[in-house]
Amino acid sequence: MSAMTTSAPAPGTALQVFNLPDLGEGLTEAELVNWLVAEGDVVVVDQTIAEVETAKSVVEVPSPFAGVVEKLHGRAGETIDVGKPLISVRPAGAPSGAEPTGEAPPTDAEETYREEERAGITPPESSEPVEAPAADEGSGNVLIGYGTPGGLTSGRRRRPKQQTAAPSETAPTGAAPLFISPLVRKLARDAGLAPADLTGSGTGGLVLRKDVQQAISRATGSATITGSPTDNSSESVAPDPVGADTDRKSGLEIAARTPLKGVRKTVADTMARSRREIPEATVWVDVDATALMDLRASLKATNPDQTPGLLAFVARFVTAGLAKYPDLNTRIVTDDEGRQEILSFDGVNLGIAAQTDRGLMVPCVRRADTLSARGLDAEIRRLTAVVRDGKATPAELTSGTFTLNNYGVFGVDGSAAIINHPEAAILGIGRIIDRPWVVGGALAVRKITELTLTFDHRVCDGGVAGGFLRYVADAIENPGTVLADL
Repeated sequence: MSAMTTSAPAPGTALQVFNLPDLGEGLTEAELVNWLVAEGDVVVVDQTIAEVETAKSVVEVPSPFAGVVEKLHGRAGETIDVGKPLISVRPAGAPSGAEPTGEAPPTDAEETYREEERAGITPPESSEPVEAPAADEGSGNVLIGYGTPGGLTSGRRRRPKQQTAAPSETAPTGAAPLFISPLVRKLARDAGLAPADLTGSGTGGLVLRKDVQQAISRATGSATITGSPTDNSSESVAPDPVGADTDRKSGLEIAARTPLKGVRKTVADTMARSRREIPEATVWVDVDATALMDLRASLKATNPDQTPGLLAFVARFVTAGLAKYPDLNTRIVTDDEGRQEILSFDGVNLGIAAQTDRGLMVPCVRRADTLSARGLDAEIRRLTAVVRDGKATPAELTSGTFTLNNYGVFGVDGSAAIINHPEAAILGIGRIIDRPWVVGGALAVRKITELTLTFDHRVCDGGVAGGFLRYVADAIENPGTVLADL
């Protein structure tokens, strides 16, 4: 998807149409939460015009145009596809519905904005954007003042301004065809179609959505699918013989129908993909956390305002453990040819699973390996507050390399957690409770918790996973010794 889609005024019209941008998250749709302008209002470049809720966060969308709001495309609560019109603006002074013969020259701010958002590549004779480069390449600013999430450096590479094939060109024999967008590639992949088996009807052999749909139809023997896969207006639904409000399978009346969208849809897709693609294994161990509890209590007695929470201490032990067992701080990626490789990272972006009113979110502490327990505590508290307010940035929600999940706050001891795809592991910590424990050959009541590590068995074997889990457990049981070495 192109990072930003705007429609420049065509000859004979003064309207400037701003299409919903990608927002830097690679998402395909967003829910319109609230309009901050009304039709007839005067807007300036970079003025916030709407709030939209993506699967990750609530984002304020600024206008790339200055003028008078001619039309708002959508109502609060509606879901708008990326690339579809969001707002139409006419230059100030132009009458509503007028069609002047020329286009007013853009202001300096508008020209700067357009220069920054020129990252999409659109072939002639097609309304769909050509597939963007991999996420690692960056895509420029997707909104004014709203950066694309990237690596840990500030460097950025722009896409070429043109990358279209001449009408007479055809795809090289034996070469994988070029898809017009990642959505079309995904449509083909989900249908089990190999790129080499597809024949593109677009310019230069470009594979369009209709080419994939026709291939699916041939494979299934069904009629050709037409229209956008998100457009259900032409679908015919067979009547339910049991009744419109009765579930056919159970025979029970349906109390409500809730669309699977937003955060819930993203969580469902991520978890399903994790279980589908990652051969996971789980190891766990009971840990005596009495010494850590006593250490924190003594620190709190002398400096209550600067004492880190227990989760911050565990997070510090986790980053130290990943330094010793870096195989768990990796990611497996697959290219278009099916080749796989393991990516290792210079640093740890530690995801902290947090339950919010919008669903399960995993903001990450960037370069957590460089922070002390106090620094981790401050950042965890900040991120938790931001994500619960729905104000976390895409970078804060998508940059993790390892996840820590404190499900003990829900009063449970353990969980066979699902790895936060595409990461390689997730560590869970259960509630801390009084339990009988043998200490020095005698039975005693101690503060016990359970650590559970779920890991991708492709990146390491049980020895590495067990070694890491044991390291964190020993750190919790003997925090003074471990902290002295950090």
